[in-house]
Amino acid sequence: MSDGELSVSEVAAAFAAGELALVDVREQAEWDAGHVEGAQFLPMSELPGRVAELPPGRLAIVCRSGSRSGMVADWLASSGTDAVNVSGGMKAWVAADLPIEPADGWIA
Repeated sequence: MSDGELSVSEVAAAFAAGELALVDVREQAEWDAGHVEGAQFLPMSELPGRVAELPPGRLAIVCRSGSRSGMVADWLASSGTDAVNVSGGMKAWVAADLPIEPADGWIA
């Protein structure tokens, strides 16, 4: 695993401890279907114009599978932001039995 990537269990623990913010870069329908409570929703398609809305500190970037979020994390890191990709994305989050909302939600 590269320095720019964390497992879902590492992210869940750090997020719960307040050590990083979780930023979901999927699109609206994906977010509505199921997301991590407390995550910030900032679609990849809107991110370039909304960078100022990113929370301060370390960021964990998540999408469905880790592909889009990897591109976003690399882009942010190259501009000096402390950002890492969530390995495996929301699919891995759910596979690890980590909670999402709504409770009966799903990953599109």
